[in-house]
Amino acid sequence: MKGVGRLRKAYWWVLDYGYAAAWQVRSLLPGPKPEQFLDGDQAPVIVLPGVYESWKFMLPLVRELHANGHPVHIVPGLGRNRVPVMEGASMLASYLQRENLTDVALVAHSKGGLIAKHLLVFGDAAARVRIVVTISTPFAGSRYATYLLNRTLRALAPTNETMVSLARAVDANAKIVSIFPSFDPHIPEGSFLAGAKNVELPTGGHFRVLGDPAARAEVLESTS
Repeated sequence: MKGVGRLRKAYWWVLDYGYAAAWQVRSLLPGPKPEQFLDGDQAPVIVLPGVYESWKFMLPLVRELHANGHPVHIVPGLGRNRVPVMEGASMLASYLQRENLTDVALVAHSKGGLIAKHLLVFGDAAARVRIVVTISTPFAGSRYATYLLNRTLRALAPTNETMVSLARAVDANAKIVSIFPSFDPHIPEGSFLAGAKNVELPTGGHFRVLGDPAARAEVLESTS
């Protein structure tokens, strides 16, 4: 979306942080267990949250996928996704093999999408994955991360070795659906991915896209 003014961007920014804060708090409260979502007769789905997010941050989407018949899995060791992308992809591969899952859809937010792509490019379990659906994933990194002291976040800088290797691996992009807002305050480079199916939404925010009806409809359609 071109020509978005500063006031509109500021408004989206406030809404975005409000959404993130609310779901971070909710993810700390008692709630459903992952085992409650493992039944279903449709293709299995694995959800991969973003950095510092637990799987409960994606709970509305988990519920919706499960209601549509998908067994929904999490990767237990991933926790709040503070591990390096390579390590997260290794955990994902181990889970796929241990549970003997095939025809899998990976549904990922932000950094979770990098873990998913790393599996497609470098993982022995890539053949088990049918499609990857990402939301607000920094495929080209985020230049803001370059200036952060936190190692977990700084690893998302465009010059990071893992980020560079993933950006060069374009063949895997055909398996990816990238959903992203027209304005993402955390990813100035955007989430457009050459060779993938790109779905740009006329809204703003890095987190609240998870609750956007159009984004969730695209996730459900792509995983069916």
